[in-house]
Amino acid sequence: MAKNTLLCCILAIACTFVVASDPAPLQDFCVADFNSPVLGNGVACLDPEHVTADNFSLSGLDVPGNVSNPQGSAITLTTVGQIPGLNTLGISLVRIDYAPWGVVSPHTDPRATEILLVIEGTLLIGFVTSNPDNKLITKVIQKGDVFVFPEGLIHFQQNVGYRSAFSYSGLSSQNPGVVLVPDTVFGSTPHIATDVLAKAFQVDKAIVGQIEAKF
Repeated sequence: MAKNTLLCCILAIACTFVVASDPAPLQDFCVADFNSPVLGNGVACLDPEHVTADNFSLSGLDVPGNVSNPQGSAITLTTVGQIPGLNTLGISLVRIDYAPWGVVSPHTDPRATEILLVIEGTLLIGFVTSNPDNKLITKVIQKGDVFVFPEGLIHFQQNVGYRSAFSYSGLSSQNPGVVLVPDTVFGSTPHIATDVLAKAFQVDKAIVGQIEAKF
């Protein structure tokens, strides 16, 4: 009996880890109801009687994003915020446009693995493994190439060509989130204490102030 009890406990613990990034749906669909007062880990379901095909559709991903910004890149989201029908389905899609030499700053998608497909152009991409190794895994990829960024790891993209480029990324969450490292570290509200950042990056406080001013 003791052995059986121990086995059951081990199986119960193991099963808690065998889950996808987002909870698996228990019904055909759960279109997000953004007007619902119900709060939860996700979005409450719209009454199926009010669901239409428009809840599962979005147009405009053929239109390039505006890359007139310091990074020279633009991200067009297709998450649950844009397609309510994605609620509980555990997937989303983004279009990324790049000016020549434009970058997507080092960032992390805390809730999703990302698979990127280059449609036009040549991209330098990469991610960094976790402590203590901090190994850079990087490659130059071109039209038709695919690359995977593991969930939660810091990664980046740069257009290394002289012409505009764009890619599509599929993500394993309806709301993958994004944490841009420069914006988070130097552009928080209120700012992280200058002394903390100066010691963390081993630079003078004046340099930290100059960087913060850009955000």
